[in-house]
Amino acid sequence: MSLPSASQVRQQFLDFFASKGHHIVPSAPIVVKDDPTLMFINSGMAPFKDFFLGNKPAPYKRIADTQKCLRVSGKHNDLEEVGYDTYHHTMFEMLGNWSFGDYFKTDAIAWAWELLTEVYKLPKDRLYVTYFEGDQGDGTAADTETQELWRKYTTDDRILPGNKKDNFWEMGDTGPCGPCTEIHIDLRSEEEVAQKPGRELVNADHPQVVEIWNNVFMEFERRADKSLIKLPQQNVDTGMGFERLMMAVSGVKSNYDTDVFQPLIQFIAKEAGVQYHGTTPGINNEELRINNSVEADNNQQSTINNQQQKTDIAVRVIADHIRTIAFTIADGQLPSNVKAGYVIRRILRRAVRYAFSSLNQKQPFLYKIVPVLADHMSGIFPELKAQEKFVTRVIEEEEIAFLRTLENGLRRFDALEEGFRQNGGHVDGKSAFELSDTFGFPFDLTALLAREKGLTVSEEEFKKELEQQKARSRNASEQEQSDWTIVEPSQEQPRFVGYDATTAEARILRYRAVTQKGKTEYQLVLDQTPFYAESGGQVGDTGYLLTPLSKVRVIDTKKENDLIVHYTLDLPHDLDAAVTAQVDEARRQQIRKNHSATHLMHAALRQVLGTHVAQRGSLVNEKLLRFDFSHFSKVTEDQLREVERIVNERIRQQIPLGEERAVPLEVAKERGATALFGEKYADVVRVITFDADYSVELCGGIHAPNTGEIGFFKIVSESAVGAGVRRVEAVTAERAEQFVDEQLDLLAQVRELLGNPQHLTTSIQKLSEETATLRKQLEQAEQQQLGQLKDQLAQQVKPLNGVNFLAAKVPARSADALKTLAFGLRQVTENLVLVLGADVDGKPQLAVMLDDELAKGGKLNASQLVRELAKEIQGGGGGQPFFATAGGKNAAGLDAAIGKAEGLVSGLLG
Repeated sequence: MSLPSASQVRQQFLDFFASKGHHIVPSAPIVVKDDPTLMFINSGMAPFKDFFLGNKPAPYKRIADTQKCLRVSGKHNDLEEVGYDTYHHTMFEMLGNWSFGDYFKTDAIAWAWELLTEVYKLPKDRLYVTYFEGDQGDGTAADTETQELWRKYTTDDRILPGNKKDNFWEMGDTGPCGPCTEIHIDLRSEEEVAQKPGRELVNADHPQVVEIWNNVFMEFERRADKSLIKLPQQNVDTGMGFERLMMAVSGVKSNYDTDVFQPLIQFIAKEAGVQYHGTTPGINNEELRINNSVEADNNQQSTINNQQQKTDIAVRVIADHIRTIAFTIADGQLPSNVKAGYVIRRILRRAVRYAFSSLNQKQPFLYKIVPVLADHMSGIFPELKAQEKFVTRVIEEEEIAFLRTLENGLRRFDALEEGFRQNGGHVDGKSAFELSDTFGFPFDLTALLAREKGLTVSEEEFKKELEQQKARSRNASEQEQSDWTIVEPSQEQPRFVGYDATTAEARILRYRAVTQKGKTEYQLVLDQTPFYAESGGQVGDTGYLLTPLSKVRVIDTKKENDLIVHYTLDLPHDLDAAVTAQVDEARRQQIRKNHSATHLMHAALRQVLGTHVAQRGSLVNEKLLRFDFSHFSKVTEDQLREVERIVNERIRQQIPLGEERAVPLEVAKERGATALFGEKYADVVRVITFDADYSVELCGGIHAPNTGEIGFFKIVSESAVGAGVRRVEAVTAERAEQFVDEQLDLLAQVRELLGNPQHLTTSIQKLSEETATLRKQLEQAEQQQLGQLKDQLAQQVKPLNGVNFLAAKVPARSADALKTLAFGLRQVTENLVLVLGADVDGKPQLAVMLDDELAKGGKLNASQLVRELAKEIQGGGGGQPFFATAGGKNAAGLDAAIGKAEGLVSGLLG
């Protein structure tokens, strides 16, 4: 069967709403900036939240788009469903049409029905619609208006009431919300429909009776105190899951069987050397979900089916996850161990684990899929194709790192295995959590390993440990935030005047209190402000809010959506009075020097390293500038010096700042202005130019009026941030001079320590050679000493219950020396059980060595022995059955450990 093209179906939607007077806008980046309530865009309406709240006017009354969305955490968490059912995804496209104070329920419902039944030709007798039945707790009535409107298009038996959970849409705990009407489609066979009507399966999690479109009538704002208030205007927010729409128009049973996923699935199966069978697990998947494995019964066909299902799940998980990973990296979020970066790393590692355990892919695999995805999506989301090489490299490096972690985790599991067997064959929750938290092992992988080794593991114990950690995290970060208190109602957008002034007269529009760890801060919004809010890498301004009766310190300034929020520890004495907003000008001046130097350095890096250099992150404050950029190798000292030379040359040229505040975006791009991946730009942008032939960038930050103000530029470090990303830190002006002075002082100290030689480098080289010669002589002497010690110890070996035994404290200078000595003794003594201890610079070390045949016999295990002996030195360790080591804190316990060894070994040998 020939599947409908994803690009064609998507374009039909956009063309339809363009014909209805909608302005088509591109997708916002999937990574959220300037909104503390979200890490990722999780719905089609999220980029337009300010329009709904009335914080800023919408540029168009009617908008339509397809928006990249991601749901993996918080209220909307679909991660555990992915791959196990037919329609849940981490990243998905949300087709949407929006009205900001224009049309409302009548047109929204009419157009939804027209598009689905006349353009996409979906059968009317398979469609069901819902309306909000009201909620007594919120004091909201049933939406009978929507019910009546639907009666124009379908029959009463297909118009169903829905409760607050299903038919009152809220993006989060606070924010815009309202009643909604959903459209569901029944994709079952005629035989199934005859047995049970679709109306009984709406919102019942049936894989073939699914919601495809939600029309939200945005009328309210949910406050922090859970109350509802009316929004300034009535709005329409609709969202149609593109992947589910594709399933409906393609006449298939799974989103994965559509043109959205099939190119990826076929590539993954071919590359992994498996066949994708298109199996779809039933509704009850709990056994599969927990273990990623199915118990085979005695029926051979059942075993084959289970293996096919396990393979298909892995292929679907990888096809879904690679979309999320690739597009999020392309939109500017690198995998990391914190916040949004941690979410992406977790998804990436989940995909690697499925490839590793279900598809037998022991080498990096995911990165190979990126070119296929980039080509497939280039027509609608060109940003991935533009960064294909970079995204591929980042994913490959992450895979390499995690596969190494997986190996370490497997070794850790093996080291703990004997302890599990002594615990009745049970993997305790604490160990399962350690494997997850330290080694990145998801619980289901630990459960799979346990099953393969005949062990049991309790998910409840694991969840208990996990909840305890979450509770600790919540206690550390939990905060109470009041609703905004409106001081002076205003429909005007607060104005930023900081490009032209550092002082302004203003009035307080709203404020709120935020309490964390018993400490209360305040957040204030002014009608106009010179304070720059943290954005684009530049830190927020500090300063004061002055009134005749108070002087309130502004400790930070941040953006929340498009509001400029001033953070203070106190409130002005009179909230209704005018305030003088005064920026700390000395700090601001140093920040602007560093920001302008960042632009000069960015251009120089592209000139020296190549045009592949693109900004991946930055920090600009009063102390330094930090710049992260895409580059795949270390920047050499010569290259750094050349960058410095170019920047300082531009500083000496005293290039005046070119600032344009209202340039059409397309015009700016045509002029070659550098735009950042992952940024969402308005139709008109601010352009910063330092010589039109050198540096032209889109930027909203504060800059020096002339490059000469920067004074002097000096790079202080270059390092790796992650795969394909380098970091340069630099200083300017007085701090750059201070850095040079410190380096000269250090050089002078080195000269003095070396006796002020005439040729410093020659003197250091000579000293280095002498040190190397002495070190070699010392190693030779140590080897000789160890040889003599080995011979002496060999004479002390004694018989013990059928083995040759020795336990001794020795004068070894390092753990490596102890290991060398142990292996040397094993070579000259058969059937040996050896325990050695040493005090290495006040740190006790133990080593246990067994003859190979003894280790295989099962009575003795070096790893178990060393762990038991290490208790005497307040330490721990492990290793292999024939050789293991341990370290500790209490060197005074070495004699007790050595003394304990003979009795322990004797007892184990019987």
